Amino acid sequence: MWKEWGEPFLIAALIAMTIRTFIFGPYKIPTGSMIPTLLVGDRIFVDKITYRFRQPNRGEIIVFKYPGDEKKDFIKRLVAMSGDSVEIRDGEALVNGKPLTELVDPKVPKKYYYNRNDWSYGREGQKFVVPPDSFFVLGDNSAQSSDSRNWGFVSKRHLIGRAVLIWWPLKRIGFSN
Repeated sequence: MWKEWGEPFLIAALIAMTIRTFIFGPYKIPTGSMIPTLLVGDRIFVDKITYRFRQPNRGEIIVFKYPGDEKKDFIKRLVAMSGDSVEIRDGEALVNGKPLTELVDPKVPKKYYYNRNDWSYGREGQKFVVPPDSFFVLGDNSAQSSDSRNWGFVSKRHLIGRAVLIWWPLKRIGFSN
């Protein structure tokens, strides 16, 4: 009986765990920080292998370990990379002096980024440079997003992968970037 059912089941379980851990994993969106791109309750697949072979691109939606608590996974839009200068002026994110909307996929809707004077990197007119091996991320729903404006940069070592597909609910199936 073991040979007939147990061994194939064990092999299938090991393959599934390997795929989920290293290649492709499911995640559930818990907050409204990425509305309208991702909604609360959306279920997505995250590609965990691509960033082993190439750098992330501006505009991609990435999943990463939250810098303040590595047990938590966050999802945000990558807007600036190592060496980029960032400024939020009059609600618009500027990267290397250009509006973010010019640097990312034109399908990404223009966002208004709120500023608060008590945030580390979100003060009106504050300009800074993203440090080496780091990224600056923002939520698409600025008013409800805890992101790089208040807790700083995401280290490259915290990257998990990029969101590639909304698979639930069925009416929202589609690519996330």
